Amino acid sequence: MKSSLYVGLVHYPIYDKNFDVIATAITNYDLHDISRSAKTYGVVKYFIIHHVPGQLDMVHKIIDFWESPIGRNYNAYRTQAFDIVDIRPSIEAAIEEVTKREGKRPYVVTTDARTYANTISYRELRQRRETEDTPILLLFGTGYGMTKETMEQFDFILEPIHGAGEYNHLSVRSAAAIILDRLAGEPWWN
Repeated sequence: MKSSLYVGLVHYPIYDKNFDVIATAITNYDLHDISRSAKTYGVVKYFIIHHVPGQLDMVHKIIDFWESPIGRNYNAYRTQAFDIVDIRPSIEAAIEEVTKREGKRPYVVTTDARTYANTISYRELRQRRETEDTPILLLFGTGYGMTKETMEQFDFILEPIHGAGEYNHLSVRSAAAIILDRLAGEPWWN
């Protein structure tokens, strides 16, 4: 048994480089690359979590293009990846949607390059996914990460990705791909 996996890309409340709380801009790369990784690893829904109308209009235009006959003909794989994209105005709205679809509230797991209390390892979260029927909503921050209050209000905080040295500033697209592979990829270590 594997519980359902959902992903959310959070654009508010987010820190900027001065640790002021902002809403970040949606990037075309984040839409395309994370939806492709999410689709590859069997994610049920990839939530774009944003509330600014102008930003959401851009998302709709991008998706509409790839779902049009021209976009579908140009690259059908991209069109398929956008099938799982869902836009929600807040983290709470994404949680409500998962709860509605699954019939139970998901574990909400935040991610960050920093370490916080209530950290869960990849091994433990993967084991929960393989042995429990509670869905998982995995939240990725943009900018300089989700606010501390956001990080700490949910069930778990996933341990950071550790590279080979001191530098630790992956793009959210790269981090999402690595984390999805660790949680939902082939168990290569067996």
